[in-house]
Amino acid sequence: MKKQKLLINGERLKETLERFADFGRTPNNGVTRLALSEEDRLARDYFCSCCKDLGMSIQIDDMGNIYATLAGVEDNPPIVIGSHMDTVKKGGRFDGILGVVAGLEIARTLVDNNIKPKIPLTIVNITNEEGARFEPSMMASGVLSGKFDKATMSKKKDVEGITFNEALQTIGYNGDIGARLKEATAFLELHIEQGPILEKESLSIGVVECVLGMVCYEITVTGESDHAGTTPMYIRKDALFTANELITKARERLSALDSDLVFTMGRMNVFPNIHTVIPNQVVFSLEARHKEANVIQQVEAIIQELTHHTSEQNCIVQVEKLWDRQTVWFNREICNLLEQSTQSLDYSYKRMVSGAGHDAQFLASYIPTAMIFVPSVNGKSHCEEELTTWEDCEKGVNVLLETVLSYFNE
Repeated sequence: MKKQKLLINGERLKETLERFADFGRTPNNGVTRLALSEEDRLARDYFCSCCKDLGMSIQIDDMGNIYATLAGVEDNPPIVIGSHMDTVKKGGRFDGILGVVAGLEIARTLVDNNIKPKIPLTIVNITNEEGARFEPSMMASGVLSGKFDKATMSKKKDVEGITFNEALQTIGYNGDIGARLKEATAFLELHIEQGPILEKESLSIGVVECVLGMVCYEITVTGESDHAGTTPMYIRKDALFTANELITKARERLSALDSDLVFTMGRMNVFPNIHTVIPNQVVFSLEARHKEANVIQQVEAIIQELTHHTSEQNCIVQVEKLWDRQTVWFNREICNLLEQSTQSLDYSYKRMVSGAGHDAQFLASYIPTAMIFVPSVNGKSHCEEELTTWEDCEKGVNVLLETVLSYFNE
């Protein structure tokens, strides 16, 4: 006879997620809970109280990250589950917080069933993932992993001129540098997909293999301004006409590279931006994302070739690389374990990649790390319409629970 699987309490998970949504809930049932705001403080206080009710110990580090630990039988590096509580303005009820509440619900399930963890279980709330109040995004995980300098990050200001450090002091969550996450058996992050793939393919779980590498360029086209009514077309140096040609050419060539490549021209500035004046300069961005480094290299070669573009407008084209990042591959053994857990629960799933950034990608540089996704209805996120069904939320947490239990049974 097949042994009954231990499952989490789905109704309790729903109630807890809705309770957290009250800290910054908007009239349209979204959430505005910016990092280190009063709403964030209230959510943090509630999280800590829930963890203390379970007998968990609480530590806070110098970036305001919260670590709640359920002691284990063996004093080995913990299994860490977590994500972030902060949101963008008028964001959703699931982005980030689902990964934190997942850890809380797993801890509750273990306590309910009198299961003493073989090794410690830690839930972490990572500060300022969104970067909506203090740029950049993934600030605290960047400091933990050595990607960002703490002194620089502490001085970052919001639109009102308040620094990160001042806001951290105000809400009372400035802790000890010694509490930072230094090692773990595994870091597991459950997150909503924030895209349409799982829903479109009618799947419940995405086992995330990597966060895509990407590159971002700025392209400047320089021409000459003249009167829009008196300058003949054949002698114009119209920067916007040339920019349009470049965008069309880049789209054609990049589209032919690889079906998994995604690219965006998301920002454009036209100067002097007056309807009676021929544009003398256009500056636009071009970013591309793919898991394979050789595809990104081909993208860069195509972008560089744009400088040789000849146009009847006789404009000058310059390209500047703003930044890039390499693909972050998650721990293969943990990905396999998450897949096995999903299979054992008989949930539909696929292996997939993440086009968006997450704290897990920074932590993966020094801790064995992996992620799973659950579907986003209509692919929506970072908006009040963001929605993941309660059933899919429950399935995602069950996969993490099954994975945690497999560590205990080793």
